[in-house]
Amino acid sequence: QVQLVESGGGLVQPGGSLRLSCAASRRIFSINAMAWYRQAPGKERESVATITSGGNTNYADSVKGRFTISRDNAKNTVYLQMNSLKPEDTAVYYCKYRLRLQYWTDERDYWGQGTQVTVSS
Repeated sequence: QVQLVESGGGLVQPGGSLRLSCAASRRIFSINAMAWYRQAPGKERESVATITSGGNTNYADSVKGRFTISRDNAKNTVYLQMNSLKPEDTAVYYCKYRLRLQYWTDERDYWGQGTQVTVSS
């Protein structure tokens, strides 16, 4: 079993910045991909950013140029740097890892508990 512990959320003014982090609670054999999702009230959960084991990244059109996903493989941690925040970025942000815990286990997805990001004056 593994837990993904998120931190870094909070209240920020429009135009401000936040950095979210998501750290695995134990060693991982391999991480195939890391991702950030978000869900605003009344809306479905949507993908925000992904990063593969090879370092390739992908972003939702709504955050391109403002958000940056990165990782620290040694710490099994993924980050989301959010700049130029807008009120429409307000949501609960969830991290997701697609990983293999051990070499003999199957690949599967694990989710963080979510962290609230509120962008408001």
